[in-house]
Amino acid sequence: MAEDSEHNHSHEEHEHTHGIIDPSLTSGTGLWAVKWSSVVLFSGAFLQLLAVILSGSVSLLSDTIHNFGDAATAIPLGAAFVIGRRKATDKFTYGYGRVEDIAGIIIVVLMTVSIMYTLYASFERIIHPQTVNHLWVVAIASLIGFSVNEGAAVFRIRVGKKIHSQALIADGKHARTDGWSSLAVFLGAIGVSLGFPLADPLVGILISLVILKTTWELGKEVFSRALDGIDPEVINEIKHIASQAKGVEAVTETRGRWIGHTIHAELNVAVDPKLSVGQGHEIADTVCHNLLHELPYLSNASIHVDPLHTSGEKHHAFSE
Repeated sequence: MAEDSEHNHSHEEHEHTHGIIDPSLTSGTGLWAVKWSSVVLFSGAFLQLLAVILSGSVSLLSDTIHNFGDAATAIPLGAAFVIGRRKATDKFTYGYGRVEDIAGIIIVVLMTVSIMYTLYASFERIIHPQTVNHLWVVAIASLIGFSVNEGAAVFRIRVGKKIHSQALIADGKHARTDGWSSLAVFLGAIGVSLGFPLADPLVGILISLVILKTTWELGKEVFSRALDGIDPEVINEIKHIASQAKGVEAVTETRGRWIGHTIHAELNVAVDPKLSVGQGHEIADTVCHNLLHELPYLSNASIHVDPLHTSGEKHHAFSE
């Protein structure tokens, strides 16, 4: 046989569905739950925004931005499954999965700018105190914020349990936690009504810092994926499963990159150099099949087959 041969095996060759990090979120029920719970969160945030304009409360402004940000996290998911479903082209050979990364970066930038503004507005309010108008509006808006978050939480958790989606359940618990920031605004309104006007900007700063921490964690993940960052444990798992296939003598270079909600893997496997091209192909097919079955977050795996004693990219490097 030739010294090496590359085999690209698409999951479309099999009868099974592979390649989604949480298949439940791509189902009709999963997407339906994400869409309508986000609509509820957006609606509540818009009502809170009207209350912010009427009252001038910076703590309510922080909470409103927080709720807008939570609802906006559905945008990358929606973008990934609307634009990302387009087939690969001669120009975009890996498809359009990276649209999700672009949407995620935009959201992180917008949230960061919003947080900087709310922090500025809160500190400005401490230096130059202003009266918060219509405290009853602030109180009602904060309770609306709590209610929509709790409603989204109950809805997502219930649907998540029904379709066995841990991601949707976790999203619901996150929304439930966010409801507490709205209650903090309510307590701030009570503080102002009791004669402590600084309660409003102090709560605004507190909520902004909470959002800043969340945005920082989100930003690290988004930019890491945009730069082809991947958890080393994922690579180790891919390498381990590949090495278990019959006929594989060693696994050398192993790479992976996120494309939307899926990972495309590339790896070199070493086989007995006495095998035929057809036998090498069968081993590569087995490796690919095992990977796609064991790792639901894989969309595809490109397997490069090498003879045992010349395995690895160092043996293919160009030398002058």
